[in-house]
Amino acid sequence: MKRRVIGIETEYGLTCATRSGARATHDADAAAHLLFVPFAQGGRAPNLYLRNGGRLYLDVGAHPEYATAECDTLLDLLAQHRCGDELLNQLNDAARSSLSRLPDPEEIYLFRNNVDSAGNSFGCHENYLLHRRRDFRQVADGLVAFFVTRLILVGAGHLRRQGTQLHYCFSQRAEQMWEAVSSATTRTRPIINTRDEPLADAGQYRRLHVISGDTNVCEATTFLKVGMTALVLDAVEEGMDLKDLELADPMMAIRQINHDLSGQTKIAMVSGPDLSAVEIQERILQRVIDVLKIERTSDSLEPTTHAIIDLWQRGIHALRSQDWSGIDHELDFAIKYRLIREYLKRKQTTLDDPRVARLLLSYHDIGPHGLRQGLERTGAMRRMTTDEQVKNACVSAPQTTRAHLRSKVINAAEEAGVELALDWVRASRIDDPNRYVLMNDPFATSSLAVEEFISSLGSPHEVFPA
Repeated sequence: MKRRVIGIETEYGLTCATRSGARATHDADAAAHLLFVPFAQGGRAPNLYLRNGGRLYLDVGAHPEYATAECDTLLDLLAQHRCGDELLNQLNDAARSSLSRLPDPEEIYLFRNNVDSAGNSFGCHENYLLHRRRDFRQVADGLVAFFVTRLILVGAGHLRRQGTQLHYCFSQRAEQMWEAVSSATTRTRPIINTRDEPLADAGQYRRLHVISGDTNVCEATTFLKVGMTALVLDAVEEGMDLKDLELADPMMAIRQINHDLSGQTKIAMVSGPDLSAVEIQERILQRVIDVLKIERTSDSLEPTTHAIIDLWQRGIHALRSQDWSGIDHELDFAIKYRLIREYLKRKQTTLDDPRVARLLLSYHDIGPHGLRQGLERTGAMRRMTTDEQVKNACVSAPQTTRAHLRSKVINAAEEAGVELALDWVRASRIDDPNRYVLMNDPFATSSLAVEEFISSLGSPHEVFPA
């Protein structure tokens, strides 16, 4: 797999409930702001770039959002991604002390999911750095079939109501997509956002911003989601052509595919015979293997690439055979489906039992009430990070990307007592905005300009030549 800067932005679901079951005094907006009180007390807005290179903030709709630092390995990304849960749990611990003192104690619950009980949607956005090319729009259009059909492998699973009936489907997010490719993000919710905001040197790079994916709970599913996408991008940059896999109606297709757990429903194509989601994924996988000259039997095959291809193939085989037992500890939709089936059998009940809805919500709960830790501990959900790796990711930035430089600047400013205005590419002093440093190279891990800026932080009267 090529070296590529990647990152994930996760919007968390949130609710506040009383122990008695009565209506909570804190609605979602009030609860979200309560979480960020520790930062507000320090005079800071709920929008922070952190020592680990990531960003934690309140998004539109009172959704806490965590964006990972720039990563160039999947292990760094998984640890950074999980760090968001740890940071929000720490904030929730602080909020819990005040909520527990209410006459009717309340508690905030945080979820890694994409839709609430009212049907409101919130996202998980993936970011992939690409070299700038004139045919970016054509590349984006060509990737639509991949992203539409990818959900049969990396969907988080969803219990969907249709009339009076409940049906299990692959994805929570699929029903919220209304356009294939667009520069908008909220009004039309495209699969791929084409707004030209590279967060890097615009002369060299573009950023592929994917907003159609589910927020995964199982680390192995996130590993496959990002890994398979990175390999597809590698192959596209090596000349892989997907034009013959253009979908006639991507928005109809994503819904048809989402509702068919067999993955075999035929989807209309612009040209050629109709194909199923499984067939499209098989063709894309084989082209990736051919274009990148991946030999699974070769001892020289990079381990990460081998692991991605292996899980990708096993996922497709599970859908082909309709035997999910080989993936029901690695892919969210299959793990969740197994839990539902076991629960229905054990309780002798049906899908419309309210306890089933609570079970599914617990699957996404990142706190102590959630199912993930227990499932991981028993091997029922594959974990790929360790507690120590996540702990380190919460305090240290990846050492092989620009995040390392941003972390150094933040650490130095905090030690010097200097407040900074930050974004992904720039750091400036709040007391003197003309003193700033740019970090346009997402791969850079050393910079004379950054070192000079850091040195200037201890000398408030020194003029720094920006």
